[in-house]
Amino acid sequence: MAEFSGSEAAHLLGGLATTFDFLPSEVLNMALVPLRLLLDHAAENGYGIPAFNVNNLEQVQSIMEAAYETDSPVILQASRGARSYAGENFLRHLILAAVETYPDIPVVMHQDHGNSPATCFGAAANGFTSVMMDGSLEADAKTPASYEYNVNTTKEVVDVAHAIGVSVEGELGCLGSLETGKGEAEDGHGFEGSLSKEQLLTDPAEAADFVARTKVDALAIAIGTSHGAYKFTRKPTGEVLAISRIAEIHKAIPNTHLVMHGSSSVPQEWIEMINKYGGSIPETYGVPVEEIQEGIRNGVRKVNIDTDNRLAFTAAIREAAASDPSNFDPRHFNKPARKYMKQVCLDRYQQFWCAGNASKIHQRDINYYAGLYAKGALDPKTAVAV
Repeated sequence: MAEFSGSEAAHLLGGLATTFDFLPSEVLNMALVPLRLLLDHAAENGYGIPAFNVNNLEQVQSIMEAAYETDSPVILQASRGARSYAGENFLRHLILAAVETYPDIPVVMHQDHGNSPATCFGAAANGFTSVMMDGSLEADAKTPASYEYNVNTTKEVVDVAHAIGVSVEGELGCLGSLETGKGEAEDGHGFEGSLSKEQLLTDPAEAADFVARTKVDALAIAIGTSHGAYKFTRKPTGEVLAISRIAEIHKAIPNTHLVMHGSSSVPQEWIEMINKYGGSIPETYGVPVEEIQEGIRNGVRKVNIDTDNRLAFTAAIREAAASDPSNFDPRHFNKPARKYMKQVCLDRYQQFWCAGNASKIHQRDINYYAGLYAKGALDPKTAVAV
């Protein structure tokens, strides 16, 4: 996985601020767009956009087929683990194939949970049009970071990324369970041990200061959600899922796009199917769709989903294997996996009121957005606390 230090990134920018020669030419000639474009449109029209994690062909196909059928804008995101698993070139060309096949659908290529500026700069150099700098944890992706570390590290990424038109998502507060005080690592990213309730909830006043100082385009907030399938041991209530905190944060930073991480709903039908065909997933619950919808009403514009598609994929594989034990053609397994994941995506595009909006978005590339950032046209409308 390619990474760049701050000095290397600065060198790249030195002669590339207007030509962006370090990006593959095909990236700039198709429908890859910055995250800011989609989130601004979502805010103006009152909907949320599911951001689906990808690392293989069937995932990309299922998402794009669902987006095409519902006329929905797309956010495809990859973790550091996905970039390592798939390989930089394979992953980039999977996504380029998606935008070539569906040129009328605006697509964002987003780095999920960047652990350092080097990771984010490497993503940008490989064609990502949006990056997340998760400064809530230190570079080891395990140790909770200080607030000043988060601010300084995130700002470093913003300064470089905005100069080339790439959007930046930050994070404030650590993702973890309010039930247990613990987090669930996603591809190796997640704090170890237990944290206090204060550390697991984003403070609205601190959020306003953070946005003003870093100029992030979007902010991932901590409200009790966590990565993986094991989010809640019972159907979540306000004690373990602080949806009301979203409205408080939105009131403090009404012009900043909010992001919900760990927001798979963990559909029970997939768990039942997995267990029916030999799996062993214990009782667990995800984030109810109606709670996500409440978040969207209060400023959430990007909703991260990974586990739901993983469950659908696994359910399909187990069902296919059981239905024809002698079959060894990978397509026998991958076709239903793609079908089941597509259903998840269709549901989320509709449920988040995203459907019908792709064709309404005038696509702009990172070159255009670099100019907007340079003029300060996209600076947050908030003041630094004194």
